[in-house]
Amino acid sequence: MADTDGATGKTRKQSLTETAYASVREQILMGVLRPGAEFSELELAERLAMSKTPVREALGRMAAEGLIEAFPRRGYRVTPVTVKDINDLFAIRAMAEGTAAAMAALNLGADDLDHLDMLANARYEPSEGPTIHSFVKTNGQFHMAIARGSTNPRLVAMISTLLDECARLFYLGARSRDVNPETNDDHRHIVGVLRLRDSEKARAAMVEHSEHTRQGVLKALISSDVSNLSI
Repeated sequence: MADTDGATGKTRKQSLTETAYASVREQILMGVLRPGAEFSELELAERLAMSKTPVREALGRMAAEGLIEAFPRRGYRVTPVTVKDINDLFAIRAMAEGTAAAMAALNLGADDLDHLDMLANARYEPSEGPTIHSFVKTNGQFHMAIARGSTNPRLVAMISTLLDECARLFYLGARSRDVNPETNDDHRHIVGVLRLRDSEKARAAMVEHSEHTRQGVLKALISSDVSNLSI
């Protein structure tokens, strides 16, 4: 009986840790907890109405992922966004997603391309949080659909990680300005090129889109007074 109780307690602890992790991570990605924001385990535990132990474990995971920084006897800080971070991230994205698009141009079927067309038309209202969330989610689905079209599992995993790292940049950028026109235009262009089955044109279209996004994110965050962008 003791073993069963112990297993139940362990499962409950893991569940609380997962709940804390998912909640705080979403707040960071969506910009509720802004880059540079500081907080303590106790503050977060009280906000989530749970003990400090699962919160501490969840914060440890996010620190390992680079989303937050831990400071002994002081607490935690949401990792600031730097210009170098953005440039480095999008340089890798351009290479990885350009390669994926080139491979997908030869692999995606008609139904896949029709689905991409639908995803390419996603829009949001800059003043409405739920539509921003839906827009960013659909943007990720668009890019991941092309990544999977590469039929290279390692490349798919890499792009998934890169998109995850970009998520909070997308949220901050989308809140700062209306990115509907440029995103829709770029996505539709990419789908059009994929339909041509031209690998190099597909690669070029994706690299160009990555550069447009990088420039747009930088412009939005530099002009924003809430992004805490650092050099």
